[in-house]
Amino acid sequence: MNERNIELTEISPKEFFGAQNSTIEQLKKYFPKIKIVARGSKLKIYGDPDVLDEFEIRFERLIKYFNRYNKLDENSIERILTSTGNEEKTTAAIKAKDVLVHGVGGKLIKPQTENQRKMVTLMAKNDMLFAVGPAGTGKTYTAVALAVKALKEKEVRRIILTRPAVESGENLGFLPGDLKEKLDPYMQPLYDALRDMIPYEKLDSYLEKGIIQIAPLAFMRGRTLDNAFVILDEAQNTTHNQMKMFLTRMGKSAKFIITGDPGQIDLPRKQVSGLKESLLALKDINGIAQVYLDDKDVVRHRLVKRIISAYKSIETE
Repeated sequence: MNERNIELTEISPKEFFGAQNSTIEQLKKYFPKIKIVARGSKLKIYGDPDVLDEFEIRFERLIKYFNRYNKLDENSIERILTSTGNEEKTTAAIKAKDVLVHGVGGKLIKPQTENQRKMVTLMAKNDMLFAVGPAGTGKTYTAVALAVKALKEKEVRRIILTRPAVESGENLGFLPGDLKEKLDPYMQPLYDALRDMIPYEKLDSYLEKGIIQIAPLAFMRGRTLDNAFVILDEAQNTTHNQMKMFLTRMGKSAKFIITGDPGQIDLPRKQVSGLKESLLALKDINGIAQVYLDDKDVVRHRLVKRIISAYKSIETE
C-alpha cells in the first residue's frame, strides 16, 4: 500500500474540510479503496498507485473550485468527483457571467449599476482608468474587485493599493502606535473590500509575501510598478506633484485605476487637486479612460442617495 502526502496552503482547513470533516466523508464515500487521514492542513492518503493518482486529480479540482468560489458544498463536491471535467468548465462559464469575483462564503461580487459595469468594460479596453464620483457609488469596491480578478486570473503578479495620507480634520501624528498602526485605520476601506473577496488566511499570506501591498502614496516614490494592478484611492487629495509622480510609476503589463470624489477635497484651501488637473490634461490620451459615477450609482443605504442630492443642491447655489 502506497502513501502520499497532500498539504493545503493558503486555504483554511476548517472551511475546506467543512463541519465534522464533511468533505473528507464525501471523499471516503467516492474513494472507498483509499484510507484518508486528515491532520490540520495535512492529508495522508494510502492505497494503490492508480487510485491515488485519480484521487489527487479530483482533489486538485476541489482546491481549484474552492479557490475560485471560496466555498464547497455537498452538491459541488459530488459534481467535481463524478464529472469528466468538461461539465465543470461549462458550469463555470455560465456562473461567470457578470461576476468579477466569488467572494468569501461564495458571495458574488459583480457590478451593481450601469456606471460600475462601464468601469469593467473600460478597464478591459484600457490600461488606465479614472473613476470619479461621490461617496457610496462603489467606485473603490469595483476597482478592488477588478484587481482581485486580475490577480486570480494571473493577468498581474501583485496588487498595490494606495492613498494620499491627507489628514481629514485629524492629526495622524497624535494617534498612538508606529507608522503602520497610524495609517492602517486610514486604509481600512481597502482592507474591508479585500476581506469581502479573499479568505482571511489567503489574504494574510498575500499581505505577508507582498503580493498585495497597501501603503500611503508617499511610499510609491522612486518605484517602477511592473506586472501590477495599482489603485490610487481618494485621488482628489493628491497635489499636482503627487499625481504626476504616481502616474509616472506605471511599468510594463500594469493596470492603473484612479478613484476620487472632487466634492470631498481635504487639501489646504489654495491647493489645486491633482485629480482635477489630470482629468483635464489626460482626457484625450488613447489608453486612458474616464467614467463619472453619480447619485444613481449609490449602493449604500437609500438615505445616502438623498443626502448626496441634498448637498448637491446647496453646493451649486
